[in-house]
Amino acid sequence: MGGELVDEAVRAVPAPPLRGLVGRYSGYRQRGIPHGRHRGLPSPWLTLIITLDEPLSMAAHPDPGAAPGDYPTLLGGLHLTPALIDIPGRQSGIQVAISPLGARVLLGLPAGELAGTDVHADDVLGAGVREVHDKVREAPDWAARFAAVDAWLLHLMVQRDGVGTVPASPVADAWQRLLSAGGRLRIDKLAADTGFSERHLRNRFRAEIGLTPKAAARVIRFDLARRRLAMRPGLPDLAGLAADCGYADQSHLDREFAALASCTPSAWLAQEFRNIQSGHHPPA
Repeated sequence: MGGELVDEAVRAVPAPPLRGLVGRYSGYRQRGIPHGRHRGLPSPWLTLIITLDEPLSMAAHPDPGAAPGDYPTLLGGLHLTPALIDIPGRQSGIQVAISPLGARVLLGLPAGELAGTDVHADDVLGAGVREVHDKVREAPDWAARFAAVDAWLLHLMVQRDGVGTVPASPVADAWQRLLSAGGRLRIDKLAADTGFSERHLRNRFRAEIGLTPKAAARVIRFDLARRRLAMRPGLPDLAGLAADCGYADQSHLDREFAALASCTPSAWLAQEFRNIQSGHHPPA
């Protein structure tokens, strides 16, 4: 394509049987953009990335002991520190947001086993992910690419579960309540409502979700704050944003960004401003 600028961003919802297990598909293709580095921030979703034209270049993982490398497909669990992704003027792929409650149904293991890690997706999902990778690359348009991912995930669901629903459990209920409350829920009350001690809920939650309830609440609230920040990037009212998202004050919001994004809210906006303005949603 030479020096032609390409900047595509497309979102889609999964097939009805997958909803509740998968949140959304985000397709992206960029060419001719400035070289840069993207922060993959903590979020309440597991991340599956199926690339199109070139592998994903991971400069740093949430696990500091993991080596940088290129990933044709990547699967990541919930984490508390950002991943760093090199963008050498181009990137393309489909990002699938998987609920931690859907991990057993779709991936065949609890989300806790992937906590804090990014791995080659075929290490967990085998040859099937390589096959869908080929189909996505061969598909003529975004609708066909999303349909190929739908078909593959539906096949996984039937293989592993056949129903497509998350089994009822105290941990599933606690996770849904945290999400509904935007992360603003006292953990002692959450434990009391499940009938567990705080220690027992913490252990069960970490094993199934990948984070403790307290850490999960932080990530949920942070994800809400940074998405709201992206909706009003021009002259952000950080004090108002902090209040809206349940932080004590703007300093509290700043500290959470420092801990979870390794930068300030303003620095994150500056780094991602072009993507936010264009509607592009790079790997999270």
